[in-house]
Amino acid sequence: MSELLESIEIGPKGDAAKASVIWLHGLGADGHDFEPIPPLLDLPHVRFILPHAARRPVTINNGFVMRAWYDILSLSFEGVRESESDIRASQAAIEALIQRERERGVPSEKIVLVGFSQGGAMALHVGLRWAEPLAGIVVLSAYLLMGDHLAEEQSPANASTPMLFCHGRQDPMVPMFLGKAAHDQVQALQPERPISWFDYPMQHAVCPEELAEIARFLHAQIG
Repeated sequence: MSELLESIEIGPKGDAAKASVIWLHGLGADGHDFEPIPPLLDLPHVRFILPHAARRPVTINNGFVMRAWYDILSLSFEGVRESESDIRASQAAIEALIQRERERGVPSEKIVLVGFSQGGAMALHVGLRWAEPLAGIVVLSAYLLMGDHLAEEQSPANASTPMLFCHGRQDPMVPMFLGKAAHDQVQALQPERPISWFDYPMQHAVCPEELAEIARFLHAQIG
């Protein structure tokens, strides 16, 4: 196994955790971005893992090196705009974090993937492919990566794992229609899945009403 991503951990240590949430940040941020959130969710038995993505050049930002789960090659949402090799590498790194939680005594069915923006795209990507059942997948202001590969790569083990999609109606970075398209494609491909959609009067952000919905989802799945 490659070296694990550096992460912030909040909650029970060692084998004391009964469940785990792996929360993935957006482009140019790091694990500290959502560090204030876990203490607000009233889940004392849950370990929150907030990893830092690797640093890599990002083409749309003039090649500036920043924390990113994958390179974005174009501002257009048509054609190939993300680096597949970066996506695959980040997928392996996130899967290693899931495996580490399993080795620490948290079964896969007690692990939730959460992500915002790029992190949400990766949470969805990994969650659809992980070979064991997960407790849930939360996709915030994000979209579907490599959708043309999904039918062949999806994991039957997670075909009924609950999902929560949230998005801002005025999002200028990831337009809401992309998030809704991801929701709709997953729902059409896996109609047995419990899947929810919520949108809010905001831009590319997280709002209190959304956090309340995330809290309800997490309590339902691992509370």
